Amino acid sequence: QVQLVESGGGLVQAGGSLRLSCAASGGTFSRYFMAWFRQAPGKEREVVATISKSGLGWSYEDSVKGRFTISRDNAKNTVYLQMASLKVEDTAVYYCAAGLEWGKYEHWGQGTQVTVSS
Repeated sequence: QVQLVESGGGLVQAGGSLRLSCAASGGTFSRYFMAWFRQAPGKEREVVATISKSGLGWSYEDSVKGRFTISRDNAKNTVYLQMASLKVEDTAVYYCAAGLEWGKYEHWGQGTQVTVSS
């Protein structure tokens, strides 16, 4: 059973940057596809970025392309989300997720709040 713990959220002004981290334990990290999701108040959870087991393949939601970068360090059992040029509409709780199949995520973190002020 994989446990995921996110960190790095906080309050930032529009145009600023944050880096989220998600530390995994309890499983073989390199076996898992990883993803970052977010959920804003009153909205459904949406996928933000995904990354392959090796870290050599990834995808992004259209609104974050060119601003967010997902990466992973399999030696440290950690996946990251570097967020730049943040916008007020990026405000949400950000969740880390892991799955053995691309697009199917069985394990979730507790979430970390990101708030972007204007």
